[in-house]
Amino acid sequence: MRFFISIVLFAAGISCASAQHNLQRQLDSVLTSRKDKFNGVVLVTQRGTVLYQTAQGYSDLEAKKSVKTDDQFIIGSISKQITAVLILREYEKGHLRLDGKLNQYLPELTYSWADSVTIHDLLTHTSGVRENLQPPLVFKPGSRFEYSNTGFNLLGDVVAHTSGKSYLVMAEDLFKECGMKNSFHPASKKHNRLVKGYVEDEQGIINDVTTEERYAVAIAAIAASGGFISTAADLAKWNTSLHGGKLLEDSTYKLMMTAYDNAVRQHPLSGRTVYGYGITVDKTNSLLQLGQTGRVPGYNSINFHFPESGTSMIVFNNIQYSPMDAKECFRYHAGVQHVVRRYLLAGRKQ
Repeated sequence: MRFFISIVLFAAGISCASAQHNLQRQLDSVLTSRKDKFNGVVLVTQRGTVLYQTAQGYSDLEAKKSVKTDDQFIIGSISKQITAVLILREYEKGHLRLDGKLNQYLPELTYSWADSVTIHDLLTHTSGVRENLQPPLVFKPGSRFEYSNTGFNLLGDVVAHTSGKSYLVMAEDLFKECGMKNSFHPASKKHNRLVKGYVEDEQGIINDVTTEERYAVAIAAIAASGGFISTAADLAKWNTSLHGGKLLEDSTYKLMMTAYDNAVRQHPLSGRTVYGYGITVDKTNSLLQLGQTGRVPGYNSINFHFPESGTSMIVFNNIQYSPMDAKECFRYHAGVQHVVRRYLLAGRKQ
């Protein structure tokens, strides 16, 4: 009997190793499939084990400095789930209500709409707040979806008001709690391995867009919605902390990961997309996928977690090809995502 069990376990080990080898081979193929090669970092982990990791291309094109797996990137809208967690932790402390009106927490806002928009509306992109904050609202709060970076920047202000600490301090304390030693609010200027960000222009020329001081100022101003700096390994730690029950109470986590009926958009990359609080919730083929894409000039990012298998998939790149075409801009990210999802679905059948 023991011999039989040993044979079964041995065969299962071979099957698992073979599947991982196929995953690696397919991901290698995706990243070398085009003339304009992938430039960035990919990390796939499963319950703390690295299934795939690579760094390709340059962190500095002019100096021909190679990208490294621990290099830092601006993570774009992945930042929104960090803001959402900070808000929800304030909610757990009784410092705010999710149905509380914005002017309760930001009394300095004198806009007429500030007494009708709730924290929940901002978290789900259903507030109707215009990007320039000017009245009137685009629609009645809570009635429909319109993606809003401004809404999350307002949430960052709310966190600072209710906690009595700056948003920068709150965020970096959270990073320390998660063991994310290489993640920073851009205004802290503690990062020292941030890769340069490049954008392809209409003539096909690759330009560095991150050298001017005004770029750094602009990114710092939108930290709560899209400006945080991190590494692939740190985002894997973030996923472990967030989805492993280390940051929020179970009931609060459930609120964050709820797919809200009116928080739905046609995403330019992934089609019909449903949002929770600062994060997307996808149940295609009954494979729960939680995460977010991120995009700021010079940087594209994607971070998805699959709770069923404890798998995280992080892709960063710092050259935006065809920046006006989302599908082209994220083609490598989408390719990696397709391979990882296929790998996980196949694993169910074994």
